[in-house]
Amino acid sequence: MEYDLSESISQRSGGEKDAENHRIKEIADELRRRCQLYETEHGYGKSHVNRFEAEQRVAEQYAKENDLWVSMDEAFKIGVPGPSGHENYTFIKEDTIFKINNLLNNGGLANLLDKITFHNTIFPETFYYFIAFAGYDGRSVMPILRQDLIKNATPATTVEIDTYMAAIGFSKDPNDGNFRNGTFIVWDVVPRNVLKDPEGDIFVIDAEIAKTR
Repeated sequence: MEYDLSESISQRSGGEKDAENHRIKEIADELRRRCQLYETEHGYGKSHVNRFEAEQRVAEQYAKENDLWVSMDEAFKIGVPGPSGHENYTFIKEDTIFKINNLLNNGGLANLLDKITFHNTIFPETFYYFIAFAGYDGRSVMPILRQDLIKNATPATTVEIDTYMAAIGFSKDPNDGNFRNGTFIVWDVVPRNVLKDPEGDIFVIDAEIAKTR
């Protein structure tokens, strides 16, 4: 039975953010667990199994088992095509922006899902919800994510970004320009990834994030 994308969006839109973050983490952990099993079963004494390919296949299986699978053809009908960058295809539907991430900058699905939970912890105003996995059978698998759309926004300036990051407890390293707070390191916090709405509020819609401890 084909996954009902519109139904999924409606059901999940009112969920609690902490529960959603927990769900995303559980999916990432399950993908890692299944990858280990896949590598054991398909290694046949080889020195290694391609981890990315293993993760793709177990993600497809997991998605189909849990009603989280969307054909890529259907995924590209999710909304009106929006601006797409190096790693995301975007689609807009009413007050929501959907992103299909191609994983180019993340090294895999589980790593991306980890980054999403970090983003949601640091920047809850631009919280990401995980919707489903999209792909064609036996081929590339990409996650579909959604955020609230920041309407009538403009790119924030570097000064506004620095001020905002300081206000939420991050210090900027003068050597590399990255932001740190003792737990996370955040980079690529630049005007194309940070918006200011008409009221002057700042929204980090995308950033690179890693945990330091």
